[in-house]
Amino acid sequence: MYDSYMTEVPVSEARNRLAEVIEEARRSGEPISVTRRGRRVAVILDSDAFDRLVDIADDIEDRRELAAARADDDYVPWDEVKAALGLW
Repeated sequence: MYDSYMTEVPVSEARNRLAEVIEEARRSGEPISVTRRGRRVAVILDSDAFDRLVDIADDIEDRRELAAARADDDYVPWDEVKAALGLW
């Protein structure tokens, strides 16, 4: 997704300009790849973008677990859960 246009910064440069690199990631909203010998070793990412990615990953995992539970016929329908919790 980001690899094709992600800004790259060598570790030595990131070390020397860390505050600037962080600010650039925050301002642009785009991740910055930190490289060592031309290989990505870390990514600097705005905290809001990170939070969105974690939320998306959590949603995907929840959907996988639900699909697995349904495949095993091991789930309680939402209407039954709401009724059991007195939400109806």
